[in-house]
Amino acid sequence: MNGSRTARQHRVTSETDITLAISLDGGGGADVDSGIGFFDHMLTALAKHGGFDLTLRCQGDLHIDGHHTVEDIGIALGKAFSEAIGDKRGITRFGHALVPLDEALSEVVVDISGRPYLAWNVTFPRDRIGEMDTELFEEFFRAFAMSASVALHVTNKAGRNAHHIAESGFKAFARALRMAVAIDPRAQGAIPSTKGVL
Repeated sequence: MNGSRTARQHRVTSETDITLAISLDGGGGADVDSGIGFFDHMLTALAKHGGFDLTLRCQGDLHIDGHHTVEDIGIALGKAFSEAIGDKRGITRFGHALVPLDEALSEVVVDISGRPYLAWNVTFPRDRIGEMDTELFEEFFRAFAMSASVALHVTNKAGRNAHHIAESGFKAFARALRMAVAIDPRAQGAIPSTKGVL
């Protein structure tokens, strides 16, 4: 892990056992094993394009389905993100990205506000990508938003290929988070809110 804004989480339930570590000021390195191949691909893209270092191991009840694994990773990642960002002094706070992948185009807007919310405007042309149910993407983003206490708007603007839709969404998410957590030199270490707290 590089940088000082780091956090670790170990979440254990009767359904999953998750260990992860994140550095917000890393180099985009990922070493992830969720047990779901396509989800690993998306988490790797998140780290790479967010400029985060991410390590993750999950043992989940995949003999049932992927729901608990994906949702619990979202919870653990959101908590780690919140811990790593600390009191939010000097951050940009808002981030947005519009990212294409061939015919697909996704937009993500984030506010590290302390008020959790997810607006989800994404549909997929098929129910599965590899072994992952596409409905689980919404569960991941909701779990992350609630656990990280961020407002998150995810919108797919174009796309026919489910893989492209998902990947453009994760890359847009990564770039929006990267912008939002960046240190704004003009903020001079202040909390980016008229309330004085986030």
